[in-house]
Amino acid sequence: MSNIRDVAKMANVSVTTVSRVLNNTGYVNIKTRNKVLQVIKELDYHPNEMARAFSRQKSYLIGLIIPNAAHPFFSEIIRNVELCAYKNGYKILVCNSLMNVDKEVEYIDMLKQHQVDGIIMASQTMDVENYKNLNLPIVAIERKISDNIPYVSSDNYTGGVMATEHLIESGCKKLIHISGNLKIEMKANDRCLGFEDVCKKRNIPYNIFEVEASLIENFNYDDVVQKILLENPDADGVFASADLIAAAVIRACSQLGRKIPKDMKVVGFDDTIIASIMQPPITSVRQPIESICSYAVNSILNQIEGKIVPNKTELPVTLIKRRTT
Repeated sequence: MSNIRDVAKMANVSVTTVSRVLNNTGYVNIKTRNKVLQVIKELDYHPNEMARAFSRQKSYLIGLIIPNAAHPFFSEIIRNVELCAYKNGYKILVCNSLMNVDKEVEYIDMLKQHQVDGIIMASQTMDVENYKNLNLPIVAIERKISDNIPYVSSDNYTGGVMATEHLIESGCKKLIHISGNLKIEMKANDRCLGFEDVCKKRNIPYNIFEVEASLIENFNYDDVVQKILLENPDADGVFASADLIAAAVIRACSQLGRKIPKDMKVVGFDDTIIASIMQPPITSVRQPIESICSYAVNSILNQIEGKIVPNKTELPVTLIKRRTT
């Protein structure tokens, strides 16, 4: 296996020059640079990344902890974080916690052992204490961990207001909101607050129902959603806190003989691919997932460089109207 000295010898340059070419630091004229790159290709030389990281005191790795990689929203988070990190010369280690606190603790220890340069936390467990004393850059997505740890989210409250007002303006007289576990302190809970505030302001009867975390983990919403609709036969509008829940509402309505949007109007949240491919396509509040992920990665990079980043960043949402309303 070739090493950096072999490259320097064959290119007839110093080891320092080869290092400059590899690290893109210092001045190397174009002719010499191209010669070194050609020799690297001919020798099939691969730098020792761990050694390079040690010399730079960086691993160029970012940890990403998510609750479920199979969920459309979090698969989008993974895709966009990876793209942004890669553009900045970083790679990511994805940790799929499945909302298991013990598993999450093990992943945090693993990321520390790999000397990651920062952690993006998008998990949904009840316990956030393990993140408060990490001695490395961290940013949370859709969750406030502490006053000292920055987070980025969409404007969930406004999204809840948009969804609810749209249902009312579409003619709904009694509304249902189906959410995730409101006991977990997530920024997504603000969707429910927006829904409730609008209903009270507009004197619209409403009910709020929570879906247990175990059902969310397996995307098994159908039975509980059908039960909710059966117990609320006079409801004519549903604001679901996620597109997957909205899709379950559509399936339940089909089974119960309720036509959409004639008998029941539905608005989801996230605007993942589920919203556009479902039949009928779902009206949904679009989260700016790409912008959220870009901000999260850049927050880590700025912290690495010692820059001060805002503790709270909320990005605007958009209501995408489709055939369920």
